[in-house]
Amino acid sequence: MMKINIGQYVVGDSVMHKSDPRTKIILTFVFLAVVLLIDSFIGFGICLAFVAFTVINSGISIRSALRGMKPIFFLLLITVTLNLFTIPGKSLISFWVFNITDQGVIVSLKTALRLLLLVSGASILTFVTTPTVLTDGIETLMSPLKRIKVPVHEFAMMMTIALRFIPTLLEESDKIIKAQSARGADFDTGNLFKRVKAYVPIIIPLLFGSFMRANELATAMEARCYKGGEGRTRMKVLAFSKNDVIVVFAFLILVAVEIVLRVYGKALI
Repeated sequence: MMKINIGQYVVGDSVMHKSDPRTKIILTFVFLAVVLLIDSFIGFGICLAFVAFTVINSGISIRSALRGMKPIFFLLLITVTLNLFTIPGKSLISFWVFNITDQGVIVSLKTALRLLLLVSGASILTFVTTPTVLTDGIETLMSPLKRIKVPVHEFAMMMTIALRFIPTLLEESDKIIKAQSARGADFDTGNLFKRVKAYVPIIIPLLFGSFMRANELATAMEARCYKGGEGRTRMKVLAFSKNDVIVVFAFLILVAVEIVLRVYGKALI
């Protein structure tokens, strides 16, 4: 089964793939703002259904997308655990110095869903947009900043390169873990400190490989006479189409539903 990593582009022919990158970037920020304002499980459920529909419509299986988000599960576990044992409320389970309350469970679930939606919503943008097109979209949206001498093109290029190399670094770390495991390294047993120490032999070669790859990329850009965005032209000029209208309409429905729930659904959990 295909494994999809965060930041990886997935080839497709969906409406989202064909939409203008500027539309997708703006609507991604709108979606993230909506997720931060959600305060009910019904609202979270609607957003999860919207994300699932978008992922499936883009030709990506839900299972593959979730497998690619494994790196955030550890952060998710820590966040949920801290909320579960620190939020006051009516006690449900109490043992030793730990006390799980009803509010702790509710806040933990909402925090987990919010974090999952934030990461998945941002990931969809990279799933359906190539790095080159994403760079053009970011640069175009930030073009007014050129008037105050902000290096917009270079900034957009750096952001896109960073996103582009996330899946590469994840694949590289997976290869190093498998190589170390074949040599007898143990990453699954022992206490927390022992497991963290076991990952030191992975971090060092991963950092070394990252610096080597950055140096190779810089050499390749210099060999192609890359001098920044000054005087550069584009083979494909960005233009809005009917696909953007469809995507915007779908997002407007989502935002409208969430606003109604926010204003009139305060009694909902």
